[in-house]
Amino acid sequence: MTASTTAPSAAQDTHAHIDPAAQVAAAGSFVPVQTRSERPHSFDPADFDAPTGREVNWKHTPVERLRALLADEPGDEHAVSIDLDAAEAFLVPDEEDAYGQFFRPEDRVSALAWRHARRGLHLRIEEGDEVAEPVVLRIDGTGAGKRAFGQLLIEAMPNAQATVVLDHHGSAQYAQNVEIIAREGSRLTVVSVQRWADDAIHAAAHQARVDRDAALTHFVVSFGGGVVRVNPSLELAGAGSEGRMYGLSYADAGQHLESQVYLHHKGPHTTGDVLYKGALQGESAHSVWIGDVLIGPDATGTDSYEANRNLVLTEGARADSIPNLEIETGDILGAGHASATGRFDDEQLFYLQARGIPEEEARRLVVLGFLSDIVQRLRIPALEEELLAAIEAELAEVSA
Repeated sequence: MTASTTAPSAAQDTHAHIDPAAQVAAAGSFVPVQTRSERPHSFDPADFDAPTGREVNWKHTPVERLRALLADEPGDEHAVSIDLDAAEAFLVPDEEDAYGQFFRPEDRVSALAWRHARRGLHLRIEEGDEVAEPVVLRIDGTGAGKRAFGQLLIEAMPNAQATVVLDHHGSAQYAQNVEIIAREGSRLTVVSVQRWADDAIHAAAHQARVDRDAALTHFVVSFGGGVVRVNPSLELAGAGSEGRMYGLSYADAGQHLESQVYLHHKGPHTTGDVLYKGALQGESAHSVWIGDVLIGPDATGTDSYEANRNLVLTEGARADSIPNLEIETGDILGAGHASATGRFDDEQLFYLQARGIPEEEARRLVVLGFLSDIVQRLRIPALEEELLAAIEAELAEVSA
């Protein structure tokens, strides 16, 4: 299955947030992709050159550490094991035509995962069903250096309600595609948790479509892995649809945790909320967040906001944060974006210390308060407890 890839239009100088490299190249015959909406899509890996690190969607990524996922070779079927547990009740027979209803690879890693991943993980919440407990898939890497490709389809049928959790552990080099469809009137939450070992490499593309009067809440929670690059894309296709995209990361020394987020308001009267928060500690700890919001010409009555907040806890850590906003209609309720990266708020520390709280405990409380905002939005008590415990463990390393 292939899709044609169209070269970007030459008439691109009206778009905001032009990449600096594009301004240099614009004088020549080639005009590079400048915005997320213009990126080419294809199911054929040959349509994507191997990234060099100079491309707009790769320039903040340690490409060399991802080289194993860029080779057009089959993966090891035993490199990753998936424990379905209760999720098995929601599996539907493998239907080749079910995949790719909305998903379109937009880079080489995703196209390779499409080519080499086995089909068969299709979770469907049937029409009208309200699933009270989270549907959990535990995904375990079975060994450092082993390479695997994964393809998953999550589908909520009309008026269904459910929460699906993808919980990643162990070690592997794993390229993963996740296609998500929230059909009319459904309420779906998808949580992707990365608790990999320090030598794991994980590159994932999540692409979601939300239909009329449906709502999708999507979480990316990254606490472990050498390189973790989870890029979620959400299209609010139907009138009255809602999309909430939340993220939480905690980068340690040597870790690279990245998310390139895309929210496309396509239908009228849609609502979007994007909030990603991260903490960093240790030499060469690195986080990357790139947030793109497109309000299309037919997305009248849209209300949208995106924000990224980062807390740098030690010297040597670095957070890159780039919010972008495109608006193609003047008839909206509101739209905005924000980004902030900094160290501890001295006023908060002073306030706590003035009330007799020691500095070390005050710092702990500030970080917990900063990150727990995202944790509490999960509304999964067991997972919230695990993540708060993980934050406490990370903070103990800072003060040790």
